[in-house]
Amino acid sequence: MWKCRLSAVTSASVSAVTNISCYQFASLSDLKPLREELVAFCRDRSLRGTILLSTEGVNLFVAGPRPAIEELLNRLRALSGLEALAAKYSESESQPFRRMLVRIKKEIIAFGVEGIDPVKRPAPRISPRELKQWLDEGRPVTLYDTRNDYEIKLGSFRGALPAGVDHFRQFPDAVGRLPEALKEQLIVTFCTGGIRCEKAAPFMEMQGFKNIYQLDGGILKYFEQCGSAHYEGECFVFDQRVGLDPHLEESDAAQCYVCQSPLTAEDQQSPKYMAGESCTYCYKEPAERTAEEVVRYQRALDAAAHPLPGSVPYDNYRPLNVPEQCHGMGVADALHTFLPHRPREMWADLCAAGHMLDDQRRPLAADTSVRCGQQLLHLQSATQEPDVNANIRLLHVDEALIVLHKPAPLPFHPGGRYCRNTLQYLLSVAFHPQRPRPAHRIDANTTGVTVVCRTRHFAGELQRQFHRGEVEKHYFARIHGHPSQDQFTCDAPITDEPDKTGSRTTEGGTLESVTEFTVLRRDPDGTAFVQARPLTGRTNQIRIHAWHVGHPIVGDPLYLPDGKMGGTQTLALTDAPLHLHAHRISFRHPVTGLRVSFVSEPGW
Repeated sequence: MWKCRLSAVTSASVSAVTNISCYQFASLSDLKPLREELVAFCRDRSLRGTILLSTEGVNLFVAGPRPAIEELLNRLRALSGLEALAAKYSESESQPFRRMLVRIKKEIIAFGVEGIDPVKRPAPRISPRELKQWLDEGRPVTLYDTRNDYEIKLGSFRGALPAGVDHFRQFPDAVGRLPEALKEQLIVTFCTGGIRCEKAAPFMEMQGFKNIYQLDGGILKYFEQCGSAHYEGECFVFDQRVGLDPHLEESDAAQCYVCQSPLTAEDQQSPKYMAGESCTYCYKEPAERTAEEVVRYQRALDAAAHPLPGSVPYDNYRPLNVPEQCHGMGVADALHTFLPHRPREMWADLCAAGHMLDDQRRPLAADTSVRCGQQLLHLQSATQEPDVNANIRLLHVDEALIVLHKPAPLPFHPGGRYCRNTLQYLLSVAFHPQRPRPAHRIDANTTGVTVVCRTRHFAGELQRQFHRGEVEKHYFARIHGHPSQDQFTCDAPITDEPDKTGSRTTEGGTLESVTEFTVLRRDPDGTAFVQARPLTGRTNQIRIHAWHVGHPIVGDPLYLPDGKMGGTQTLALTDAPLHLHAHRISFRHPVTGLRVSFVSEPGW
């Protein structure tokens, strides 16, 4: 423990901060004005810590200058019933509390059992010195540790029986599990400062235990009077000091930020201890952490999708960004210019109805000038999107990746009739406040393995692998007809821009595109089961190439048999499915650099 020294006048080594812990059961009233008074009293004297007030008494842990501490104790002792308030003292180099809290509680120590009155019906007490004498003599006594399990990890009396609880409210159930024979034996309950035992020991008497004593003042008073005799380790305390040794000095103990377990100096040397991340008690192997993450986020994803957020009517503010060529135009003219498939009159009518807004959601007139880059909002009132299949299954989650099985029909990102009933929106809700970003996309009608990244940085890392052709993708598909060869390749270029239906084809295509097909099975119904491997990543590439070679994919609403084209982009939930499934994807993990593969099996 660090020490602070006064000037050479005294040359005495003293600590800068005095710490006290104390409690007293008493009948108190007028708690609100008392709370206000104590808040001001402590603030004026630079005291920090916690004071709990209740109609059953007071419980406090406070630290500050010694004179101010004594003033606080004198003020509390002036209250009726607190005249005998006794404090346990310890010293520290620095202030162990961040702020001063005074709270009104139903109980000064949460127990939840009616009929316990430590003032009128206390259990017999035993002083620390008398307990030490019993233990020195080898007297048969059961020492019952009423503290939480994580507190006991720092130390306890040698051979003590732990209650086995995570919270004091679990204590009644713990007593119910004790052997019946203990009711006839001599038992001494103990805790940190004695307050738990004020309720624990009387409760055990109510349950038929005949020889119950409570250690007066708890472990801290025992340390003060008896030191380390019969005690192993340290005592956990509820402030930044974490642990006190039998000399009531701050130890080298720390506390795990994640599980709150106290950690000895030896615990802190473990390779499983990573400050702020894990310790020997909560460390999990990577596979176990991944499994838990998948379960946790799967629940959040299921909650986000039920009910489907876009199927419940809502006001949708569809963003529209003004391009450079429309700078200075009126709203209606600009919208018609960069969205020519919609007549100008429609945009003018929307403005008149108050459905075209600026980015502050203020209505815009049809002739209001717009500027390049300005965002306009198209208010679509009471929007209700078509239902989709939201049975998304998470396959893997880590600090960089979200790997999932995407069902169909389910659009990947907002567009057209879909905004909230999309994979991107559901992931943003389930993983909030993060905004997962796609590393690639698959069609709304396509099922299978999909990779999304937790941050923009990781998405960029993985997208560069796609651009360099380093990502290996394998699809399963059921196609019309039986190809003449077991293996064949289509390298027909694909159009750069979609037509008015939103589709792309090979007619007049300019984008290099290559897909390898392998026939796995020819079925009696005239279809074939094939594996498709796209070597490039164009929109609808596998569907277009299968259609181009005369074997369109079964269930495709856009690329039809006999070279025909349909007019539907996204299937309805009740339609027959598209038989295209993303089966496997392989790439280098953006964190480890190792090659990883993820697989999803088709449901057809």
